[in-house]
Amino acid sequence: MEWSIIVFRKAIWAESAMRFTMTITQVKLSLLGCLILAAAVSFDVAGQTSGAQGDIDKIQHLIAEYAKAVDTADVMLVREIWSNSPDVSFIHPLGHEQGIDQVAENVFRHLMGDTFSERKLSIRDVSIHTYGDTAWAEFYWDFAAKFRKDGAPLATKGRETQIYHKEQGRWRLVHVHYSGMPVTGEGRGF
Repeated sequence: MEWSIIVFRKAIWAESAMRFTMTITQVKLSLLGCLILAAAVSFDVAGQTSGAQGDIDKIQHLIAEYAKAVDTADVMLVREIWSNSPDVSFIHPLGHEQGIDQVAENVFRHLMGDTFSERKLSIRDVSIHTYGDTAWAEFYWDFAAKFRKDGAPLATKGRETQIYHKEQGRWRLVHVHYSGMPVTGEGRGF
C-alpha cells in the first residue's frame, strides 16, 4: 500500500513537472504490454512450484530416476527411490499395489519388464510442492513401448500424482496415482 502511494505521488509530480501527453498509440501499446505481462505472470503461477529450492531439486531428480526405473524396469532402482514403509502404495488402471514388494514386483518387474521389451516414459509439466517433510508432484507423461510377445507398439498419455516423505534427511516416494488423460462426452469420465 505504501509503495503504491509513493508511485502515485511520483506519477503526479512527473505529470505536472513534465506535462507530457500520451498519444492513442502509446496508450494502446502500454495496455498491450500490461496484458502481456499479466498473461506471463498467470502462466508462471499455473506451473509454479513451492518450497525450498534444494528440496524441489532433489524431488525433480527422483522423478527423473523414477522415469529411468520405468524405462529399464530396474527393481533395484525402484527400491532406492521408494520408501521401505509397508504403507507405500501405487494406484494404476490395472490395480492397486500395497508395500514396496508389490510395487517393485507387480508394477516394475512384471508389468513393465515382462510385458514390454522396450519402454520410454517422457515426463512434462512438472509441478512440485514441499511442506516440511512432505511433498507432492504432479505431471503429465507420454509412454511409448513395444509388447514383448509380438513387438506391437503402444503409445499412451496420462497424468500422475506422486507423494514424497523425507526419511532420515532423504526424500522417498510413498505413493503414486496415475491415470489416463481426461475423457469428455456425455456419460464418460465418471
